[in-house]
Amino acid sequence: MSTAIVIGAGPNGLAAAVALAAAGVQVTVLEAAEEVGGGARSSEAIVPGLLHDHCSAFHPMAVGSPFLHSLDLDRYGLSWRWPEIDCVHPLDDGSAGVLYRSIEDTAAGLGRDGTRWRRIFAGPSARFDALSTDIMGPVLRVPRHPLTLARFGAPTVLPASVTAQAFRTEQGRALFGGVAAHAFRPLHYPMTSAIGLGIITAGHRHGWPVAAGGSQAISTALAAVLDDLGGKIETGTRIESAAQLPPADITMFDLAPGAIAHILGDRLRPRMARAFRRFRHGPAAFKVDFAIEGGVPWTNPHARRAGTVHLGGTYIELAAGERDIHAGRMPARPFVLVGQQYLADPQRSVGDIHPVWTYAHVPHGYSGDATAAIATQIERFAPGFRERIVGQQVRSTRQLSEYNANYVGGDIVSGAKDIRQLLFGPRITLSPYKLRVPGMYICSAATPPGPGAHGMCGYNAAVTALAELAR
Repeated sequence: MSTAIVIGAGPNGLAAAVALAAAGVQVTVLEAAEEVGGGARSSEAIVPGLLHDHCSAFHPMAVGSPFLHSLDLDRYGLSWRWPEIDCVHPLDDGSAGVLYRSIEDTAAGLGRDGTRWRRIFAGPSARFDALSTDIMGPVLRVPRHPLTLARFGAPTVLPASVTAQAFRTEQGRALFGGVAAHAFRPLHYPMTSAIGLGIITAGHRHGWPVAAGGSQAISTALAAVLDDLGGKIETGTRIESAAQLPPADITMFDLAPGAIAHILGDRLRPRMARAFRRFRHGPAAFKVDFAIEGGVPWTNPHARRAGTVHLGGTYIELAAGERDIHAGRMPARPFVLVGQQYLADPQRSVGDIHPVWTYAHVPHGYSGDATAAIATQIERFAPGFRERIVGQQVRSTRQLSEYNANYVGGDIVSGAKDIRQLLFGPRITLSPYKLRVPGMYICSAATPPGPGAHGMCGYNAAVTALAELAR
């Protein structure tokens, strides 16, 4: 029987392990932490019984993941819960851009931008399941649905600033800009439309659900599938050098490129080693979890029903903040993402005390404390918020990288999403998962299709490894 070692038990490492085990490979996963999940972990915090997601929280890409869907993870305890409203981007005048799963409901709320919203998203959303088989894999290959991919792909090369100009209202521009800002890139850069268009399209097809019982449920379900297939997981096992790697036909790394270069040393070809060591990381997240009595008192009523709330003001203000953090400057009003997962999954609350998940975009490796800036941004759109805080837990950029070594400098999206790294990962190649060392592969979110709990980076890498093993 062929054997495989997978280093790292985040969603991609677990997905790779499951795909390999399902093909009859004997798999062992080695995880440095004491529990599996990487960024898809959850735990009680602040108040006993109050459940917080550690990083990954809402899952428009995971719920529609072709690989996860194939596993029937509901049999292993994973179920999805949807908020009434996916996302709200409030403005200072009390209005907001409101994103529903329904395109028609979203368009109706955007007034004169409704027709444009419908024109941009209706077609791709209707064809998203076919489209996802192409956009969730490596770029340089023959697509299964070339015409559908071409229609979707052409606008993605544009800067988000150009796409935002399609909308005439402040609400429409801010709503699109806030989703595009998930790329952690200045919004006037090429291809920053790709993230916004991709997430919104996926959301209109599948919504922005949470995992019942926390994002840990995704990781736990994948681990249970692996166990059923005969795979093993060893936690508390940190690999720091090639000498520690057990012999195996396949070795898969769910790690940041720099960590792989460190472990393999001169086993990597010089050109590959240089590319991995020079892999660029982007701006960071500064995370604060709050325990809030009675929920957040948003001025805009839609925000009180939304799973996600984006706080960045107008598109112009939002874009200025993203330029600042990319340049290493901390803006006075950073872009803040607020998660109210308990609205879809009430078991996360304790009585009238609710978990509120937040993070701000900050410069890479930011050493300051953004807690007050986050609270101020929330208070700006929800006067009286501070009076409802029962407790809080902070994870700085340094603490995020200690929590998960893949979050280098607090970079939670696994690398700067410039054109090259967004499309290809650490290097331009026909096969982004191969390390050019026999039997060795990278399967982390630094490879296509990128971050998220969808597991497709791991699955794609496993398919590549199995094809080579069969030769």
